[in-house]
Amino acid sequence: MKAVILCAGEGKRLRPLTYTTPKPMLYVAGKPIIAHLLIELKKAGITEAVIVVKYLKEKIIEYLGKNNFGIKISFVEQKERYGTGAALLYVKEKIKESFLMVAGDSLVDCRIIKTVINAHKKGIAVGIKNVKEPQNYGIVQISNGVITKIEEKPKNAKTTLANISVYMFEKNIFEKLEKIRPSVRGEYEITDILLGAMAVEVEGFWADIAYPWELFDANEYLLKNSKSDTELGTIENSTINGKVILEKGAKIINSYIDGNSYIGKNTIIGPNAYLRGNNSIGNNCSVGGGTTIKNCILFDDVNAKHLAYLGDSIIGNKVNFGSGTQIANYRFDSSTVNVLTERKWINSKRKKLGVVVGDNTKFGVSSCTMPGKLIGNNCWIGSGAIINKNIEPNTKVFVRQEHILMKNEGE
Repeated sequence: MKAVILCAGEGKRLRPLTYTTPKPMLYVAGKPIIAHLLIELKKAGITEAVIVVKYLKEKIIEYLGKNNFGIKISFVEQKERYGTGAALLYVKEKIKESFLMVAGDSLVDCRIIKTVINAHKKGIAVGIKNVKEPQNYGIVQISNGVITKIEEKPKNAKTTLANISVYMFEKNIFEKLEKIRPSVRGEYEITDILLGAMAVEVEGFWADIAYPWELFDANEYLLKNSKSDTELGTIENSTINGKVILEKGAKIINSYIDGNSYIGKNTIIGPNAYLRGNNSIGNNCSVGGGTTIKNCILFDDVNAKHLAYLGDSIIGNKVNFGSGTQIANYRFDSSTVNVLTERKWINSKRKKLGVVVGDNTKFGVSSCTMPGKLIGNNCWIGSGAIINKNIEPNTKVFVRQEHILMKNEGE
């Protein structure tokens, strides 16, 4: 069985992380999304995958070239046409029979994939799932087991059944794709050919990652469903209350772990560090004396060595936190945290949300950020700065301080 994975999109809603990293390469529970997806595909019986790439394609190709997931992989580049329908057309020459298609920015349990594959007999089979907030998804209406209507993010949804972008197609799908026309936003949409398709209701874990904070639930689920594995690393004089996964060369020294944590290669936790909640910490990181990491996702080469607090935050590659850096993650009024995205304010639905930081950003000593702020890549946050707004990439933020000098006359 062959799968097609769409990985060409830019992922603007996931900025600042996607300024430098393509969506499928965002880390969760110690691995990129595409790695988790390939693992589940192999469990479902997929032996070959064709991956459609475009935005920052070199990073996806390089990673998959270095890591073997037991699936034969080839790549196709999406050219001038945009949209899921156009992306799928570019694989036409590589497809000879029925095939599976999935989105490269989603996390999908192998049980879901198997259910859709097994249900498919002919034509199109579409995986659908009950969701709690239908206004955030493409919602389908069904009659006699087939899709009769699709609404994208409806305000008043008629059902709670979401299209989860797990499809089974036959080779003749390409003839239908060639006939569709661009949507109002100029994209060729695969949903244009789904009316009349078989609806396959599924059970199991599925996460559509649209905004950075949606990585947290996926991180929690994956860590809770993993097994502890500390054989490749070292634990010295530390207390562990929860599951811990240590990669080669990872060390936990004189520290306290309360919750589930993934610790990447050659990462040092401690001495005297505190990890609580569900944490994913990448390769070559250093979390040192008096630093607390709570419910965070840290990419590679992150340093928080001295007296820092990082809570409910997602931190890109090569970010350095100066001594005493404090990430605020809770509002005074106890409301959920709103985030100003490029398009509009979004309610994260989270009571605890810290900061999302792009690659290669540095924080000076005693700097602080307010809840729900986005800080771009290649930024400097000066000592003592309090960040209460989003910071664009390649920006330096400094505090101007006035000193008042007075003569001490004594008594």
